[in-house]
Amino acid sequence: METFKLLATAASGIESIVGNELKHMGYNVQVENSRVRFEGTMEDVINTNLWLRSADRVKIIVGEFTATTFDDLFEQTKAISWDKFLPLDAEFPVQGKSQKSTLYSVPDAQAIVKKAIVDQLSDVYHRTTRLPETGAKYPLEVAINKDNVLLTLDTTGSSLFKRGYRVEKGYAPLKENMAAALVMLTNWYPDKPFVDPVCGSGTIPIEAALIGHNIAPGIGRYFVFEDWDFVEKGLFDRLRETAKGEANLDVVLDIAGYDIDAGMIEIAKKNAAEAGVLDSIEFKQLAAKDFTTEKENGVLVANPPYGERLSDTESVRVLYKQMGVVYKQMPTWSKYILTSDLTFEEYYGSRASKKRKLYNGSLRTDYFQYWGKRKPRV
Repeated sequence: METFKLLATAASGIESIVGNELKHMGYNVQVENSRVRFEGTMEDVINTNLWLRSADRVKIIVGEFTATTFDDLFEQTKAISWDKFLPLDAEFPVQGKSQKSTLYSVPDAQAIVKKAIVDQLSDVYHRTTRLPETGAKYPLEVAINKDNVLLTLDTTGSSLFKRGYRVEKGYAPLKENMAAALVMLTNWYPDKPFVDPVCGSGTIPIEAALIGHNIAPGIGRYFVFEDWDFVEKGLFDRLRETAKGEANLDVVLDIAGYDIDAGMIEIAKKNAAEAGVLDSIEFKQLAAKDFTTEKENGVLVANPPYGERLSDTESVRVLYKQMGVVYKQMPTWSKYILTSDLTFEEYYGSRASKKRKLYNGSLRTDYFQYWGKRKPRV
């Protein structure tokens, strides 16, 4: 199989988590802003799409070069053997972005790249009329940064956060890959108790259960590469079956999700059932202030409301105070709380062991981490 230069894209702040995932899968990686470079065959493309929990997409780098004029962009794009990837009837939309570059007009860059690809394919396929673009989709992107042009082919399609299990959403739902990243940033292992006290539609507990059972997050969804001509027939089905066999459904997990809203708990249960992990999670209506536990050495992950609207700020800060009071009674537990309120510690009542800046969509948030004082097990 041919080896490709590949990219796994990621939200700002979690690139290193994607890098660690890839390292654990055996790849040599180069972590950059919002992406991780690695190399692999089409088999690796499929496996990373199936298994990456915190990434957004997996892309093949088709070309990379410097361009400061549109002629440069056109000629160097046309010089690439696009027919290696794109059949005669390929539908190939071209997205674009440009930062700090001479070629700052994104619509022009997209149009020129598109024309260069059409010219190259027309030469190879001996076409004098328009290309039909009636076949499978091959999503392309031209990304220009400081005059460096990166031409990529998206193998994923809908972002990897779309696992396919979210039957219903709650208010301000957390993306699945961000929820997985929050879990992976903790010191949780499947033999420890895990709690989300404000679980909403259940995304964080569900992602924890998928991790605990070693269930590939992409196992139940469609990928755009499934329709491509150059992908060996039957390869995806074989690798998906292998991934299914990697799951460990026998491990007993102690995972709970609570929410003050009974309606959200019902939604969470539906989503967990769709993900195949409902039996591994206890969902229950419970206010954060009423949470108590006799268990030791657990991990708590919370994505409470941020109070972005001024009218909500006061009630959200009351919640932060309640959390501080309740969690003080749990010294052996590690607590991880995501919020965009950078004054969180003031209301929670204690300084975090560590803070990590993350972006929830375009919103700057901090992940406040309070490490538990481990109590030795008898």
